[in-house]
Amino acid sequence: MARSKNKGSQEVNAGSMADIAFLLLIFFLVTTQIATNKGLTLLLPPKNEDDEPIEIKQNQKNVFKIQVNSADRLLVEDDPLEDVALIEDMVYDFVLNFGNPSNTKKGNDKMSDVDVYNTLPASMKSYISRNLGSKESSDGPTSAIVSLKADRGSSYEIFIEILDALNAAYNRIYGERVGLTAEEFRKLNRNNPKEQELYDRARLGIPKAISIAEPTTQGG
Repeated sequence: MARSKNKGSQEVNAGSMADIAFLLLIFFLVTTQIATNKGLTLLLPPKNEDDEPIEIKQNQKNVFKIQVNSADRLLVEDDPLEDVALIEDMVYDFVLNFGNPSNTKKGNDKMSDVDVYNTLPASMKSYISRNLGSKESSDGPTSAIVSLKADRGSSYEIFIEILDALNAAYNRIYGERVGLTAEEFRKLNRNNPKEQELYDRARLGIPKAISIAEPTTQGG
């Protein structure tokens, strides 16, 4: 007589699957880098202790004006501008114009426009003498201010694009002054004493004077 075979249901032991899934979860939590939006890194002026604001008179030729309306249209020095990329060259020329360089020592560096000019390499001096020196533009780097004003309806993207162009102009000035490209200057490691010294020398007497005005109402 044939012996019957009792075949029970076959099961896969999944008891360890939960442990494996937990280990994978820990692995991805540890190794995955989550991108975070840190916003803009801007150095704000100290709070004024007085109730009344301090009014500073500035010759308008020493202020390079950039305005953005709610439709992201640009006015640069009161003229329409279509290409934001042009701002870099315009600001470069404005800061280094030396239209009426002063002998007055200013700022924490105690340097005058004449002092700054004398520290520039020959290539920059040649460019200034051939292309700049307009009496209608800035007197010199110690007086040059770039003013950026935007409507509240303007986009975040256009604001960042303009700020990038302004920083690129200053980085180009600083880099050329010490024989570097703008990108090389931007990547200087300020934890390294030699590179910190190079960074300070590049900026000596040429403040990054970017003024961001309070936004106006839409269409203003």
